Amino acid sequence: MSMMPVKHLGVAAIGDEELVSGLRLAGVSNYYTIRGDRGVREDVRKALTELMGEPDIGVVVILEKYAEYVGDLITQVRESKRMTPIIIEVPSKLGTEHPDIVGYYKALIRKSIGFDIEI
Repeated sequence: MSMMPVKHLGVAAIGDEELVSGLRLAGVSNYYTIRGDRGVREDVRKALTELMGEPDIGVVVILEKYAEYVGDLITQVRESKRMTPIIIEVPSKLGTEHPDIVGYYKALIRKSIGFDIEI
């Protein structure tokens, strides 16, 4: 019995300069830096739409404050039959908007993989 080949998927980022710089240092080479306040909604939507169409992207890290601009797209990805990309919202340096961040991530993991894990 032969094993299926493993497909290596990349990580992409959508964020401000600080998030993108940090992830670039960690080796992320596919990223969108959102600058300024003008046209942010459109820039974030365009970036996520492009990444959703990339077959080699497995994980998209998006700044939590930008996720509100693409909530419908995130829901579409999470409810589709596709396994990728997995979209992970991360807080800014100012902190998270979720009052129970552990509960938030537990619910996200449960919905993504179908069971609980301890974090």
